Amino acid sequence: MAESRAERRARRALMEATEGSKEEKSSTKSKSSKAARSKSTKSRAKAKRSHKDRVSSARKAVDPKSPCSIMKACGGCTALNRPYKKQLAAKQAAMEELFASLCEREGIAVDPIRGMGVTLGDPGKYPAPRGFRHKAATPFAPGKEGAVRCGFFERGTHKIVAVPECPVEAPGARQILNGIAREAERLHIPAFNEDKHLGLLRYAVVRCGWRTDQVMVTLVTAQRDLPHAQEFFEAVAALNPHIVTVAQNINGRPGNAILGEETRIVYGAECMRDQLLGCEFDISPTAFYQTNPQQTELLYQLAIDGMDLQQGDVLMDAYCGSGTIGLCAAKDAQNKGIGIMLLGVERNPAGVADARRNAELNGLTRSAWFMADDATDYILDAADNNERVDVLSIDPPRAGSTPEFLEAACALKPRRITYISCNPVTQERDLHQLLDGGYRLLKITPVDMFPHTDHTETVAVLERR
Repeated sequence: MAESRAERRARRALMEATEGSKEEKSSTKSKSSKAARSKSTKSRAKAKRSHKDRVSSARKAVDPKSPCSIMKACGGCTALNRPYKKQLAAKQAAMEELFASLCEREGIAVDPIRGMGVTLGDPGKYPAPRGFRHKAATPFAPGKEGAVRCGFFERGTHKIVAVPECPVEAPGARQILNGIAREAERLHIPAFNEDKHLGLLRYAVVRCGWRTDQVMVTLVTAQRDLPHAQEFFEAVAALNPHIVTVAQNINGRPGNAILGEETRIVYGAECMRDQLLGCEFDISPTAFYQTNPQQTELLYQLAIDGMDLQQGDVLMDAYCGSGTIGLCAAKDAQNKGIGIMLLGVERNPAGVADARRNAELNGLTRSAWFMADDATDYILDAADNNERVDVLSIDPPRAGSTPEFLEAACALKPRRITYISCNPVTQERDLHQLLDGGYRLLKITPVDMFPHTDHTETVAVLERR
């Protein structure tokens, strides 16, 4: 999808603090293979070649003065060197530009962006967010003499950059991923070569609890059978005492998709557990769960406040995943003495299974129902059958919702609609259709889910006219 003017403006503003990244990449391309070999030889002469040193021509981009030594090579946190207040101001300006026509139409203004521990406009010193990504991943690739390389893909390439540690990931997550590569090397489990489609180990994903100390590891392999498989799984589980689950996902398909369709538990429990807004959630290896739980609580609370749930309401949670938004809303209502019925719709069967388990965990089985169905198909049927929905909560993927879903949503005539978006550009498009369908926009609030990047999420609250 092409960038909007607002997205380009945010990207330009956020990259002002990144010095010389283009020059570094140009230099990378211009250096000859002879120079690279010479540098490698000198490095080996100085110290014993370790696993961390086996990766990437991007080591030349190391900046010891930066908050992250590989920031220029990785390209993930383009604004890590920029004061957080300026990051938030740039994102605020981009959102105000993007939603300008909607705000003018409705006579409202975009709320101040909610950052990590601060709202834009607050006085005093702003924090420098660290350690907020509770999901971390790595690709694997073969190196010389049986080495297993891991890290991040260099921006715009499939060249792996070694990552000793990442300042924005949960503490310990990157050490587990690097440890997996070491254990694979030790047991002679070859990394997958994406060009030749040979090898076994493709990816690893680590998810760390926020309110709990539990950790789950998912190993993605090209086939089910591995040499020394049980020893490998047990070695991975021993990398961190908080690991409660090790899963194997089998993905033999070509392409960049990380996960395949088959997943099995090879060590420990079926799920890990975490907490959001006082609710407990079991998270299976392939279920969706937000990467930044601290800001997720803020995001969800904004949506719950916008729902304005009342006694006897029917809340439909579309694109519900493992049920986190709807169950947090239902629990919040229960704690206030308000009885509601929750109806969740999710096309991923694993997510629905998690949602049903989570309803039981939180004592909501009598008031929460979850269906495995496409959100658009379900809501079209609901509109045709004149089903009652008082509040509709939607959190669609980056592509946004569909015109058919939004048309059916308007036909159902819920009193309130809350729309959480990970892509404000498609949300802005969808909001126009909802306004044309009989709704007015009460508020739109940006939330900084991923500091140091140009990514912003938004919560829109609409009410039937």
